[in-house]
Amino acid sequence: MNTSSPADDPIILPSPVRIGWIGTGVMGAPMCEHLLRAGYTLTVHTRTPSKAQILLDQGARWTESPAALVAEADVVCTMVGFPQDVRRIYLQPDGLLSQARPGQIFVDFTTSEPTLAGELARQAGSKSSSALDAPVSGGDVGARDGTLSIMVGGDSRVFEAVKPILSVFGRTLVYQGQAGCGQHAKLCNQITIAGTMIGVCEALLYAHKAGLDGETLLRSISSGAAGCWTLDHLAPRILKRDFSAGFFVEHFIKDMGMALDEAKRMGLLLTGLSLVRKLYVAIQANGHGRSGTHALLLALEDLSPTFITADSSPRSLSE
Repeated sequence: MNTSSPADDPIILPSPVRIGWIGTGVMGAPMCEHLLRAGYTLTVHTRTPSKAQILLDQGARWTESPAALVAEADVVCTMVGFPQDVRRIYLQPDGLLSQARPGQIFVDFTTSEPTLAGELARQAGSKSSSALDAPVSGGDVGARDGTLSIMVGGDSRVFEAVKPILSVFGRTLVYQGQAGCGQHAKLCNQITIAGTMIGVCEALLYAHKAGLDGETLLRSISSGAAGCWTLDHLAPRILKRDFSAGFFVEHFIKDMGMALDEAKRMGLLLTGLSLVRKLYVAIQANGHGRSGTHALLLALEDLSPTFITADSSPRSLSE
Protein backbone atom coordinates (compact mmCIF):
# COMPACT_ATOMS: atom_id res chain seq x y z
CA MET A 1 0.00 0.00 0.00
CA ASN A 2 1.38 3.42 -1.03
CA THR A 3 0.94 5.86 1.85
CA SER A 4 2.68 8.81 0.17
CA SER A 5 0.71 11.95 -0.63
CA PRO A 6 1.01 14.01 -3.84
CA ALA A 7 3.02 16.56 -1.87
CA ASP A 8 5.65 13.87 -1.24
CA ASP A 9 5.90 12.68 -4.84
CA PRO A 10 8.93 13.80 -6.86
CA ILE A 11 8.43 16.36 -9.63
CA ILE A 12 9.37 15.00 -13.04
CA LEU A 13 10.28 17.50 -15.75
CA PRO A 14 9.41 16.83 -19.41
CA SER A 15 12.10 15.26 -21.58
CA PRO A 16 13.57 17.09 -23.31
CA VAL A 17 13.05 20.04 -21.00
CA ARG A 18 12.68 23.45 -22.63
CA ILE A 19 14.37 26.37 -20.88
CA GLY A 20 13.50 30.03 -21.25
CA TRP A 21 15.98 32.70 -20.11
CA ILE A 22 15.81 36.45 -19.47
CA GLY A 23 19.04 38.31 -18.63
CA THR A 24 22.14 37.75 -20.76
CA GLY A 25 24.67 40.02 -19.07
CA VAL A 26 28.05 39.36 -17.47
CA MET A 27 26.68 36.38 -15.53
CA GLY A 28 23.67 35.29 -17.54
CA ALA A 29 25.36 34.89 -20.92
CA PRO A 30 28.02 32.35 -19.83
CA MET A 31 25.42 30.44 -17.79
CA CYS A 32 23.34 30.15 -20.95
CA GLU A 33 26.36 29.02 -22.93
CA HIS A 34 26.83 26.12 -20.51
CA LEU A 35 23.20 25.09 -21.06
CA LEU A 36 23.61 25.17 -24.83
CA ARG A 37 26.80 23.10 -24.65
CA ALA A 38 24.93 20.61 -22.45
CA GLY A 39 22.34 20.17 -25.20
CA TYR A 40 19.39 22.01 -23.66
CA THR A 41 16.78 23.71 -25.82
CA LEU A 42 17.12 27.39 -24.90
CA THR A 43 14.90 30.35 -25.73
CA VAL A 44 16.01 33.83 -24.68
CA HIS A 45 14.42 37.24 -24.51
CA THR A 46 16.25 40.55 -24.31
CA ARG A 47 15.06 44.08 -24.96
CA THR A 48 17.88 44.34 -27.53
CA PRO A 49 18.27 41.18 -29.66
CA SER A 50 21.88 42.02 -30.52
CA LYS A 51 22.85 41.53 -26.86
CA ALA A 52 21.90 37.87 -27.19
CA GLN A 53 23.59 37.37 -30.56
CA ILE A 54 26.45 35.28 -29.15
CA LEU A 55 23.84 32.84 -27.81
CA LEU A 56 21.77 32.88 -30.99
CA ASP A 57 24.92 31.98 -32.92
CA GLN A 58 25.25 28.91 -30.67
CA GLY A 59 21.72 27.69 -31.25
CA ALA A 60 19.47 29.62 -28.85
CA ARG A 61 16.16 31.02 -30.08
CA TRP A 62 14.99 34.58 -29.44
CA THR A 63 11.42 35.60 -28.62
CA GLU A 64 9.74 38.97 -28.97
CA SER A 65 8.29 39.11 -25.45
CA PRO A 66 8.37 37.53 -22.00
CA ALA A 67 4.88 36.15 -22.67
CA ALA A 68 6.10 34.36 -25.79
CA LEU A 69 9.05 32.98 -23.84
CA VAL A 70 6.77 31.55 -21.13
CA ALA A 71 4.67 29.82 -23.77
CA GLU A 72 7.73 27.99 -25.09
CA ALA A 73 9.37 26.95 -21.80
CA ASP A 74 8.96 24.35 -19.09
CA VAL A 75 11.50 26.11 -16.84
CA VAL A 76 11.85 29.91 -16.99
CA CYS A 77 15.08 31.42 -15.62
CA THR A 78 15.85 35.06 -14.91
CA MET A 79 19.14 36.79 -14.14
CA VAL A 80 18.66 40.55 -14.05
CA GLY A 81 20.12 43.47 -12.11
CA PHE A 82 17.81 44.86 -9.45
CA PRO A 83 14.70 43.90 -7.44
CA GLN A 84 12.65 46.42 -9.44
CA ASP A 85 13.64 44.54 -12.60
CA VAL A 86 12.50 41.26 -11.02
CA ARG A 87 9.23 42.83 -9.91
CA ARG A 88 8.58 44.28 -13.38
CA ILE A 89 9.42 41.09 -15.26
CA TYR A 90 7.36 38.82 -13.04
CA LEU A 91 4.50 40.87 -11.61
CA GLN A 92 3.44 43.49 -14.15
CA PRO A 93 0.06 42.77 -15.80
CA ASP A 94 1.72 41.10 -18.81
CA GLY A 95 4.63 39.69 -16.80
CA LEU A 96 5.90 36.16 -16.53
CA LEU A 97 3.54 34.99 -13.80
CA SER A 98 0.49 36.33 -15.60
CA GLN A 99 1.24 33.72 -18.27
CA ALA A 100 2.19 30.88 -15.90
CA ARG A 101 0.61 27.50 -16.42
CA PRO A 102 0.28 24.53 -14.03
CA GLY A 103 3.52 22.66 -13.44
CA GLN A 104 5.73 25.38 -14.85
CA ILE A 105 8.85 26.31 -12.84
CA PHE A 106 10.38 29.78 -12.49
CA VAL A 107 13.93 30.19 -11.17
CA ASP A 108 15.24 33.66 -10.33
CA PHE A 109 19.04 33.82 -10.09
CA THR A 110 19.04 37.55 -9.36
CA THR A 111 20.22 38.70 -5.93
CA SER A 112 16.98 40.27 -4.76
CA GLU A 113 14.78 40.93 -1.73
CA PRO A 114 13.76 37.95 0.42
CA THR A 115 10.23 39.34 0.74
CA LEU A 116 9.93 39.65 -3.03
CA ALA A 117 11.03 36.03 -3.41
CA GLY A 118 8.22 35.04 -1.07
CA GLU A 119 5.74 37.06 -3.11
CA LEU A 120 6.84 35.39 -6.34
CA ALA A 121 6.46 31.96 -4.77
CA ARG A 122 2.93 32.78 -3.57
CA GLN A 123 1.87 34.23 -6.92
CA ALA A 124 3.30 31.25 -8.77
CA GLY A 125 1.52 28.88 -6.38
CA SER A 126 -1.79 30.56 -7.16
CA LYS A 127 -1.27 29.44 -10.77
CA SER A 128 -0.28 25.91 -9.69
CA SER A 129 3.27 26.67 -10.82
CA SER A 130 6.41 27.10 -8.70
CA ALA A 131 9.08 29.76 -8.13
CA LEU A 132 12.52 29.31 -6.63
CA ASP A 133 14.91 32.05 -5.50
CA ALA A 134 18.39 30.85 -6.46
CA PRO A 135 20.98 33.64 -6.22
CA VAL A 136 24.51 32.69 -7.18
CA SER A 137 28.03 33.48 -6.02
CA GLY A 138 31.31 33.13 -7.88
CA GLY A 139 31.35 36.16 -10.14
CA ASP A 140 32.17 36.18 -13.82
CA VAL A 141 34.90 33.58 -13.27
CA GLY A 142 32.46 31.13 -11.69
CA ALA A 143 29.89 31.74 -14.43
CA ARG A 144 32.44 31.10 -17.19
CA ASP A 145 33.94 28.06 -15.47
CA GLY A 146 30.61 26.56 -14.42
CA THR A 147 31.62 26.57 -10.76
CA LEU A 148 29.00 28.85 -9.22
CA SER A 149 27.64 28.38 -5.71
CA ILE A 150 23.83 28.44 -5.87
CA MET A 151 21.70 29.12 -2.79
CA VAL A 152 18.11 27.99 -3.21
CA GLY A 153 14.86 28.83 -1.45
CA GLY A 154 11.40 27.42 -2.18
CA ASP A 155 9.81 23.99 -2.50
CA SER A 156 12.46 21.31 -1.93
CA ARG A 157 10.84 19.00 -4.49
CA VAL A 158 11.13 21.70 -7.15
CA PHE A 159 14.78 22.17 -6.20
CA GLU A 160 15.41 18.44 -6.71
CA ALA A 161 13.66 18.58 -10.09
CA VAL A 162 15.85 21.41 -11.44
CA LYS A 163 19.12 20.17 -9.91
CA PRO A 164 20.32 18.70 -13.23
CA ILE A 165 19.88 22.13 -14.82
CA LEU A 166 21.62 23.99 -12.01
CA SER A 167 24.52 21.53 -12.01
CA VAL A 168 25.39 22.56 -15.57
CA PHE A 169 26.81 25.88 -14.34
CA GLY A 170 26.93 25.35 -10.57
CA ARG A 171 29.35 23.29 -8.51
CA THR A 172 27.79 23.86 -5.08
CA LEU A 173 24.00 23.53 -4.96
CA VAL A 174 22.51 23.99 -1.50
CA TYR A 175 18.85 24.05 -0.53
CA GLN A 176 18.49 26.71 2.17
CA GLY A 177 14.80 26.42 3.07
CA GLN A 178 11.48 28.04 2.22
CA ALA A 179 11.02 30.85 -0.31
CA GLY A 180 13.29 33.78 0.51
CA CYS A 181 15.91 31.68 2.29
CA GLY A 182 18.10 31.57 -0.80
CA GLN A 183 18.13 35.36 -0.84
CA HIS A 184 18.92 35.54 2.88
CA ALA A 185 21.86 33.17 2.31
CA LYS A 186 23.13 35.32 -0.56
CA LEU A 187 22.98 38.44 1.63
CA CYS A 188 25.13 36.59 4.18
CA ASN A 189 27.53 35.91 1.33
CA GLN A 190 27.62 39.60 0.42
CA ILE A 191 28.20 40.67 4.02
CA THR A 192 31.19 38.32 4.13
CA ILE A 193 32.55 39.62 0.84
CA ALA A 194 32.25 43.24 2.00
CA GLY A 195 34.40 42.57 5.05
CA THR A 196 36.87 40.48 3.08
CA MET A 197 37.20 43.05 0.31
CA ILE A 198 38.17 45.91 2.60
CA GLY A 199 40.70 43.64 4.33
CA VAL A 200 42.30 42.62 1.05
CA CYS A 201 42.46 46.19 -0.28
CA GLU A 202 43.91 47.58 2.94
CA ALA A 203 46.48 44.78 3.07
CA LEU A 204 47.65 45.57 -0.45
CA LEU A 205 47.86 49.28 0.35
CA TYR A 206 49.88 48.52 3.47
CA ALA A 207 52.20 46.20 1.55
CA HIS A 208 52.72 48.78 -1.17
CA LYS A 209 53.53 51.55 1.30
CA ALA A 210 55.91 49.21 3.16
CA GLY A 211 57.80 48.53 -0.05
CA LEU A 212 56.74 44.92 -0.52
CA ASP A 213 56.21 43.37 -3.92
CA GLY A 214 52.50 42.67 -4.27
CA GLU A 215 52.75 39.42 -6.21
CA THR A 216 55.36 38.05 -3.82
CA LEU A 217 53.14 38.95 -0.88
CA LEU A 218 50.17 37.13 -2.40
CA ARG A 219 52.23 33.94 -2.73
CA SER A 220 52.58 33.92 1.05
CA ILE A 221 49.25 35.10 2.39
CA SER A 222 47.07 33.32 -0.18
CA SER A 223 48.38 30.01 1.13
CA GLY A 224 47.90 30.86 4.81
CA ALA A 225 44.95 31.54 7.07
CA ALA A 226 44.07 34.65 5.05
CA GLY A 227 43.53 32.60 1.90
CA CYS A 228 40.22 33.30 0.13
CA TRP A 229 38.55 33.67 -3.26
CA THR A 230 39.10 37.43 -3.26
CA LEU A 231 42.85 37.06 -2.79
CA ASP A 232 43.06 34.41 -5.51
CA HIS A 233 40.94 36.12 -8.17
CA LEU A 234 40.68 39.85 -7.47
CA ALA A 235 43.92 40.81 -5.71
CA PRO A 236 45.95 40.09 -8.89
CA ARG A 237 43.58 42.36 -10.82
CA ILE A 238 44.08 45.10 -8.23
CA LEU A 239 47.85 44.92 -8.63
CA LYS A 240 47.40 45.40 -12.39
CA ARG A 241 44.87 48.20 -11.79
CA ASP A 242 42.36 46.20 -13.77
CA PHE A 243 39.00 47.21 -12.32
CA SER A 244 36.85 45.60 -14.99
CA ALA A 245 33.71 44.08 -13.57
CA GLY A 246 33.08 40.51 -12.64
CA PHE A 247 30.36 41.98 -10.42
CA PHE A 248 29.35 45.63 -10.68
CA VAL A 249 29.86 48.12 -7.85
CA GLU A 250 26.31 49.41 -8.36
CA HIS A 251 24.89 45.91 -7.90
CA PHE A 252 26.98 45.35 -4.78
CA ILE A 253 25.71 48.62 -3.29
CA LYS A 254 22.19 47.34 -3.95
CA ASP A 255 22.97 44.05 -2.20
CA MET A 256 24.52 45.72 0.84
CA GLY A 257 21.53 48.04 1.09
CA MET A 258 19.16 45.06 1.13
CA ALA A 259 21.26 43.37 3.80
CA LEU A 260 21.21 46.50 5.96
CA ASP A 261 17.44 46.83 5.51
CA GLU A 262 16.91 43.21 6.53
CA ALA A 263 19.29 43.66 9.48
CA LYS A 264 17.35 46.70 10.66
CA ARG A 265 14.11 44.74 10.43
CA MET A 266 15.67 42.01 12.60
CA GLY A 267 17.13 44.47 15.11
CA LEU A 268 20.77 43.95 14.06
CA LEU A 269 23.42 46.65 13.79
CA LEU A 270 26.00 45.76 11.13
CA THR A 271 28.56 48.53 11.58
CA GLY A 272 31.24 47.00 9.35
CA LEU A 273 28.84 46.59 6.45
CA SER A 274 27.59 50.17 6.88
CA LEU A 275 31.14 51.50 6.62
CA VAL A 276 32.03 49.49 3.53
CA ARG A 277 28.81 50.52 1.79
CA LYS A 278 29.61 54.20 2.37
CA LEU A 279 33.00 53.70 0.71
CA TYR A 280 31.38 52.01 -2.26
CA VAL A 281 28.84 54.82 -2.60
CA ALA A 282 31.78 57.23 -2.74
CA ILE A 283 33.45 55.43 -5.65
CA GLN A 284 30.13 55.12 -7.45
CA ALA A 285 29.73 58.90 -7.14
CA ASN A 286 33.13 59.21 -8.82
CA GLY A 287 31.94 57.29 -11.87
CA HIS A 288 32.83 53.72 -10.95
CA GLY A 289 29.38 52.19 -10.60
CA ARG A 290 30.10 49.82 -13.49
CA SER A 291 33.56 48.88 -12.24
CA GLY A 292 34.24 45.64 -10.40
CA THR A 293 33.80 45.37 -6.65
CA HIS A 294 37.57 45.34 -6.14
CA ALA A 295 37.50 49.01 -7.16
CA LEU A 296 36.95 49.59 -3.44
CA LEU A 297 40.70 50.17 -3.48
CA LEU A 298 40.08 53.54 -5.13
CA ALA A 299 38.17 54.87 -2.13
CA LEU A 300 40.85 53.65 0.27
CA GLU A 301 43.60 55.21 -1.83
CA ASP A 302 41.84 58.57 -1.61
CA LEU A 303 41.76 58.31 2.18
CA SER A 304 45.46 57.41 2.58
CA PRO A 305 46.44 59.16 0.23
CA THR A 306 48.61 56.68 -1.66
CA PHE A 307 47.97 54.49 -4.62
CA ILE A 308 49.23 51.23 -6.06
CA THR A 309 50.80 51.76 -9.47
CA ALA A 310 50.58 49.10 -12.13
CA ASP A 311 54.34 48.51 -11.97
CA SER A 312 54.06 47.94 -8.18
CA SER A 313 56.56 50.70 -7.38
CA PRO A 314 55.54 52.50 -4.14
CA ARG A 315 54.48 56.06 -4.72
CA SER A 316 52.49 58.56 -2.66
CA LEU A 317 50.05 61.04 -4.09
CA SER A 318 51.88 63.73 -2.15
CA GLU A 319 55.15 62.99 -3.94
